[in-house]
Amino acid sequence: MALIIPKCMKCNTEIKGDQEVFVQLKYPKRKGFTEIKAFLNLEGKFICKECSTKA
Repeated sequence: MALIIPKCMKCNTEIKGDQEVFVQLKYPKRKGFTEIKAFLNLEGKFICKECSTKA
């Protein structure tokens, strides 16, 4: 999982640890999952705070 580097889908900048981000994803059909970072990297699209506040 360390090979996947999350990036902002709008500006393509790397998301760092403890950075505030917004994640766009579909609500999972199955209940329960153990590794949240893996789930977000595989299913989500990240948007950094700077891009989310731009008009």
